[in-house]
Amino acid sequence: MAGTGLDESTFAHVSFVAQVTVSDKVSGEPGKATRRLVIKQQGFEHRMRSGVIAGVLSVMVIGLSACASPAWVQGSRSPHTEEMSADQLGQTDFNRTLTIAMRDNLDSLTRLLEKLYRRNPTEWHKTGAPDLASAVREGRKAILTGQAPSGLGSLRDVEIMSVAMDPAYQGDRVGAFVFGMADMIIRAHNGKIRFYATDVVNAQHVYNSARNVEVASWLLATRRNAAGHPLLLANEASSEIANLSFEREFGQLVGRLDLVANLLDENLRRVGINYMQGLLLFNFLPVR
Repeated sequence: MAGTGLDESTFAHVSFVAQVTVSDKVSGEPGKATRRLVIKQQGFEHRMRSGVIAGVLSVMVIGLSACASPAWVQGSRSPHTEEMSADQLGQTDFNRTLTIAMRDNLDSLTRLLEKLYRRNPTEWHKTGAPDLASAVREGRKAILTGQAPSGLGSLRDVEIMSVAMDPAYQGDRVGAFVFGMADMIIRAHNGKIRFYATDVVNAQHVYNSARNVEVASWLLATRRNAAGHPLLLANEASSEIANLSFEREFGQLVGRLDLVANLLDENLRRVGINYMQGLLLFNFLPVR
């Protein structure tokens, strides 16, 4: 029945119990009626408890879904999370931390892709996309699916980054550069972008990826073609304008990766510490 938390079969059973009680009173056999009524009442109480439990669980699920925060929108000025999903049941608190950090890293890489395309429009024209937004979407999709740029399918992570910053490369330099950096970060996390209780991530690999991002930032700022012009336009600082937004995105990537590397190392240590604390601080449960 709507709005009650109980299903129709429960109410049908309530009606059935009432009919049995009336008919037994008419039959003139009170003892028999009492026995039958107790049996029916026991069955009804069991169904009642089941209905209440089901109702409570339904309310909890609906409540969690309703309270889930909306998807993050670029430019948000407040913390953002993701909607509830079934796979989160297989994640520990630390797994959630890694997953959110990776999500934010992918967002930073997408912003870098868009910023570099804006500063270097000839690069996104090489993709064949009809507009900038389409080129960014395709670049993001390639990162998530692991689809390397055309002609670079046999290369991975830092290899693609190196080719992208080679003056002789004629392809989409921006797409290759950002894809290579994303592939390197994901591979440092064992090829995963979501993490669960059974996953193991090597802290040293994540730490190394942070250093590689620093190298990528340096290459972006210093690599030039034969004419002495930057291979890609990025940060700009002059008496009239100062655009350091690229440096900020690189800084956020390095900061998150360093934090995750330290947390991974600390997490292994805390396993032993928590076990020892459990032994030392164990308290007997009261019995009276």
